[in-house]
Amino acid sequence: MKKLAAEFFGTFWLVLGGCGSAVLAAGVPDVGIGFLGVALAFGLTVLTMAYAVGGISGGHFNPAVSVGLATAGRFSWGMVGPYIGAQVVGGVVGALVLYLVASGKADFSSAAGFASNGYGEHSPGGYSMLAGLITEVVLTAFFILIILRVTGKSVPAGFAPIAIGLALTLIHLISIPVTNTSVNPARSTAVALFQGGWALQQLWLFWLAPLVGGALGGVIHNALLSDD
Repeated sequence: MKKLAAEFFGTFWLVLGGCGSAVLAAGVPDVGIGFLGVALAFGLTVLTMAYAVGGISGGHFNPAVSVGLATAGRFSWGMVGPYIGAQVVGGVVGALVLYLVASGKADFSSAAGFASNGYGEHSPGGYSMLAGLITEVVLTAFFILIILRVTGKSVPAGFAPIAIGLALTLIHLISIPVTNTSVNPARSTAVALFQGGWALQQLWLFWLAPLVGGALGGVIHNALLSDD
């Protein structure tokens, strides 16, 4: 239960901090944090919670990470389901808190997007479904590769959260224009439930692509890069 609680709180913080920065702070007139600020916020959520609770649960906060680590043999397949459940619930509760705060603004409407992921007409840059699929698979695979390598036996201990947080920041800098960046089905599900329309219709891609990418990252690591 302590491990599941750690995953709950880690994913809660990721959604509240990352998506919250996009919903509440990105577009504030004159002083908004903008594109770079949102990317950095997502990286900081993972970095801070990896240090805070990573020693308890491993600091996944993402179904794709749990699947990727299990594929690489670093995590028990029997715990993947419970971890994903805790991650999704934590993300949804984080999105609920964000919704309660954001809806306190007079002109708020979750229909505008609520930091949801999308493709086609709902891609920030108008990118196609295929472009979104490729982006999410490739970036999730590299995210898993980075996580597996920086937590490997040959790497000095204690610095992994920094590399992982910066990797997630870079991933957002690359892909916010394409899909608004998922690489995390729990994050996508949490805000899609409150957007309630097109985000739920397109949610399948933001489960399929990250999970495929996560498994692919685990396979590539074990085939070419493992030092276990």
